[in-house]
Amino acid sequence: MSAIHIVREYPHPLQKVWRAVTDPHLIPLWTATGAGARPEGFATTVGTTFKFIAKPKPGWSGVVVCEVLEVREPSLLRYSWQDEGGGETTEVAYRLDPHGSGTRFTYDHTGFTGPGGFFMAKILGSVRTKMLTKGLPAVLNNLDDQGALRPEHP
Repeated sequence: MSAIHIVREYPHPLQKVWRAVTDPHLIPLWTATGAGARPEGFATTVGTTFKFIAKPKPGWSGVVVCEVLEVREPSLLRYSWQDEGGGETTEVAYRLDPHGSGTRFTYDHTGFTGPGGFFMAKILGSVRTKMLTKGLPAVLNNLDDQGALRPEHP
């Protein structure tokens, strides 16, 4: 079984990182460095079904169907992940822990099986690494201490 495991440390408080990764208006800002997915119908409530909608690519509609499986604000968000066209259901988890004066963010995407799963984990892993190395830090830097976007970033 293949998986994606990424750990990043951000010099921002836990609540600010939680807001950036769970606020439907902020998520597309940091995913823009990847496929640019925006959540539709997302809420941090167990049982919520939602979609991530990205720009379609040849062989992919750009839509992923998800369901929130577990939430422990501000430290854990876990949800299922399945291509709109079907296929295996995988699982994504965001774990946030205080680390020094900042936050350690652990991203896990598990459940990829077989050669196709290995290939998908490799592709998604490089995209997620870019989003968490470039996209999320930029959004965090553009949030004020209350977690609101600074005026120059609508």
